[in-house]
Amino acid sequence: MERYRWDDLPSSVTTAVRHHVGEATVVREVEQGQNCNVALVLRGDDGDLFLKGVRGKSPRMRWLRNESEAGTLAPGLAPATRFSEDIEADELWFLVGFEYVNGRAADFAPGSDDLAIIAATAARISELPGGGPAKPLSERWTSADWWTKLATEASDEQFDWDLDELTEQCRRVPEMVKGDALIHTDLHEHQFMIDDGGSVRVIDWGRPATGAAWVDTAFLVIRLVAAGHAPREAEEWAVTVPSWSSRSEEAVTAFACYVAGLWGYRAATSPFPGATRLRLAAEKYLKYRLSL
Repeated sequence: MERYRWDDLPSSVTTAVRHHVGEATVVREVEQGQNCNVALVLRGDDGDLFLKGVRGKSPRMRWLRNESEAGTLAPGLAPATRFSEDIEADELWFLVGFEYVNGRAADFAPGSDDLAIIAATAARISELPGGGPAKPLSERWTSADWWTKLATEASDEQFDWDLDELTEQCRRVPEMVKGDALIHTDLHEHQFMIDDGGSVRVIDWGRPATGAAWVDTAFLVIRLVAAGHAPREAEEWAVTVPSWSSRSEEAVTAFACYVAGLWGYRAATSPFPGATRLRLAAEKYLKYRLSL
């Protein structure tokens, strides 16, 4: 996405921000994140805040609206929203000023002291109810043909998977991920902000969902594999999250099929930084689940 510096923003946008925060000084630009047109730490009359903005109607604007409501979904974990506003400039902008959360990213590597913090945080999220902008994951995951699409896109690769088996597994997933718990759906190292005292906050709630309480932990298992854990070791970590006990083995295997197909297709058609690494990790975990 095109990224804007503060001085490049339309005057109607900067004027609206000043209406909320007073005199605004840029502390720093935030480079992480692929789904917004502006991401800045600003200093206003009441201290620092994190400004995110999206230009034009798109799924990214919807994700930012979801994120602006996350403070009510996960109070004490998600950053609070200080203001949000739609602004007509050259085209529609949606801006959100978030509470500024300082901290470092989590370390997912084997042996990291952060693994216990990650487990405790995943447990906290799984105990929260879904609803609101967190739509049912079962409704979002209705497509079952990711593997067929991937095989078409990756026709130049040696493709040894049993597409019929994987597609059948994917068809079973919507029913298996039903539940009433809050799910972040995109937990990774940079979504955890850990301060010097070990307190943690979770950011980037653009695509929350409602579903089975074990789902975020299953996502994290694949992220741990991507960070260097063996699949068995990642699942041994998952046991430390209480909600993991609510899973069924069949559901986890079907979940692994779905995520590996989905992430593989996205890596092949609209790659993002780290896409290939995630695809390989998801496929490695799937092979473990299928005993291949």
